[in-house]
Amino acid sequence: MRLRNLFVALISAMVAFACNQKPTEQLICGTLKEADFKSTINGKETAIYELKNGDITMAVTNYGGRIVSLLAPDKNGELADVVLGFSSIDGYLNAHEVFYGTLVGRVGNRIAKGKFTLNNIEYTLPINNDPNHLHGGPDGFHNQVWDVKSVDETSIVLTYVSKDGEMGYPGNLSVEVTYKLSADNEVQIDYKATTDESTPVNLTNHAFFNLKGEGNGTINDHLLTINADKFTAVDSTLIPLGENASVEGTPFDFRKAKTIGADLPLQNENEQLKNGLGYDHNFALNKTKVGEMSWAVTVVEPESGRKMEIFTEEPGVQFYGGNFMSGADTGKYGKTFDFREAFALETQHFPDSPNQPEFLSIILNPGETYSTSSIYRFSIAD
Repeated sequence: MRLRNLFVALISAMVAFACNQKPTEQLICGTLKEADFKSTINGKETAIYELKNGDITMAVTNYGGRIVSLLAPDKNGELADVVLGFSSIDGYLNAHEVFYGTLVGRVGNRIAKGKFTLNNIEYTLPINNDPNHLHGGPDGFHNQVWDVKSVDETSIVLTYVSKDGEMGYPGNLSVEVTYKLSADNEVQIDYKATTDESTPVNLTNHAFFNLKGEGNGTINDHLLTINADKFTAVDSTLIPLGENASVEGTPFDFRKAKTIGADLPLQNENEQLKNGLGYDHNFALNKTKVGEMSWAVTVVEPESGRKMEIFTEEPGVQFYGGNFMSGADTGKYGKTFDFREAFALETQHFPDSPNQPEFLSIILNPGETYSTSSIYRFSIAD
């Protein structure tokens, strides 16, 4: 009897102990806490979501539709987080650089002096990259909480309605963006939009990459190949001069793989490198027809063997070499984001297109559907 009572008491104690234990919080991408991404911004709730397929795992928050984390294996199967980001919503709200991993719109890249004319009406947009308008303005898509239409293990669909007059743009624009991971280690981003009034649209994603892993040193030793015979020459404010120039014989010739930093010592003598403080230029991709899905870029980090290929239906890609990064921001692993320790490759139509008649139009009209896709494929270099 005494033994039975002892057994009952032991079981009761174990149950009581178990009931008092807090459940272990499931971590997103191994380190991120869901609670740190729960907030309310402009009356809408934010959260973080994990996607996984093949060998890659990605975290997305609906605040700005950002890619927060992207884990990819190296040649030894070791994972590293190759996208810069923060460990909480507060990290994004307090960051010096506002475009980490975000969806960009209505118009990615710059619009000269924040002005364009459409159907004989001049529109004025806020200046947030003096003297120009950049990436949709200070309250562009990066600063909005997107609605989650659906989410499963491998994909998430985000939607946002940009109201008529938002950031100076005409028309109510309904946007849908899908992030989808494939079993072949691809991140596919599908963009769709419709409008009730003619408006410019040029959507992209602004992930910052380092294939060594976030905060793990320079990207100047990454090998870069860009499938482009021409690039967009710009003035000192990074507005196009009105033509796409040949890359032949210039530091902008990445048709064969070379390190990102190979020609940066020429910055003091090359006018275009001076204007961009390094690389911050659009490349006009080689295409056989408008809108085809084709290979655009390959990046290889030699030591880890990580390889990223970009395929896109867009006519251009903006290559930014981290020239303005200063160590002012600290990422999710406690490491600062230092000068030229990350790069961006933004698939897009060309900069300042509404003011550049020779460039492909980015005007979306009522009754039309804006639709474009880009793919980021991760593998190991041969």
